[in-house]
Amino acid sequence: MAATKETGVPAIEVRNLHKSFGDNEVLKGIDFHVDEGEVVCVIGPSGSGKSTLLRCVNRLEEPTSGTIVVEGVDITDKETDLDQVRTRIGMVFQQFNLFPHLNVTRNLTLAQMRAKKRKKAEAIEVAKRNLAKVGLSEKAEAFPPQLSGGQQQRVAIARALSMDPDMMLFDEPTSALDPELVGDVLDVMKQLARDGMTMMVVTHEMGFAREVGDRVVFMDGGVVVEQGKPEDVLGNPQHARTQEFLSKVL
Repeated sequence: MAATKETGVPAIEVRNLHKSFGDNEVLKGIDFHVDEGEVVCVIGPSGSGKSTLLRCVNRLEEPTSGTIVVEGVDITDKETDLDQVRTRIGMVFQQFNLFPHLNVTRNLTLAQMRAKKRKKAEAIEVAKRNLAKVGLSEKAEAFPPQLSGGQQQRVAIARALSMDPDMMLFDEPTSALDPELVGDVLDVMKQLARDGMTMMVVTHEMGFAREVGDRVVFMDGGVVVEQGKPEDVLGNPQHARTQEFLSKVL
């Protein structure tokens, strides 16, 4: 297992993770890791546990059992300051979760000023820099309802980046978008990958996984069925269940 350069541990390490909702066991003993600077794409059918795994990584979902370590900090330990850990983890959801009554700049500066205690002027400068990064400098004063879905998702990415995260989690960020809007969002994510951002991406965009992923993880039925380099998992899958799934989506 490769390691994070500064600390000697992976950016994200999940050990024997179980998650149940009532009698429904969604995650059945997941072992999973993401190394610093690595892009890991998690694929699989609906209901396979992909999004639940992602949401457990920053404790948006409470694991039933198991251990999750982020940059050497056990976030399943009740003594851990979760808010502090979460400032290092950017999260982008299927839905954009922007405040519709605040303009784009305010959407990007609010958490900076509250969680990072930045002065307004500094927060605005950071917001400007990240809007430029996602190609939306001209939309700084627009309100979310005035933007397309793809533009709103790019604003959501810029908002996450404005917190200076060490890693980014993406939960099917293009699934709510019209097909012609998907490309602009994926282009932003590709640039983040080129810049060396550590990324865990739950996605159904197989082209993105093939092009950008350092590793592809196929999940089904709450377990990791197969993982490896994109050309191996997508191009020459070894497990019958992986073969069956890919025959329907490729």
